[in-house]
Amino acid sequence: MIKHIVLWKLKENAEGRPKPEASRELKAALEGLKGKIPELRALEVGVNFNPADTASDVSLYTEFKSREDLEKYQKHPEHLKVAEIVRKLTAERRVSDYEA
Repeated sequence: MIKHIVLWKLKENAEGRPKPEASRELKAALEGLKGKIPELRALEVGVNFNPADTASDVSLYTEFKSREDLEKYQKHPEHLKVAEIVRKLTAERRVSDYEA
């Protein structure tokens, strides 16, 4: 099983929206991928409540059967649409992919 984890810091004023509003928008967009990409086995999105400067604002946890399925997900048109929203709202991204 492949696990794909992404952590984002949002822009301070993302597309004219404060962080809490942008966080909700990003969470909804990511959760909207459920059921649209066959290779996506599990998806969880969290909005951070930790006030530390080192904390990320939004977290994504996903699972795939194989590396090939992860690649299909990343190239899927629905994922690419959400990636556009992500780029507009985020200032920083960290990712970790691993086999479990």
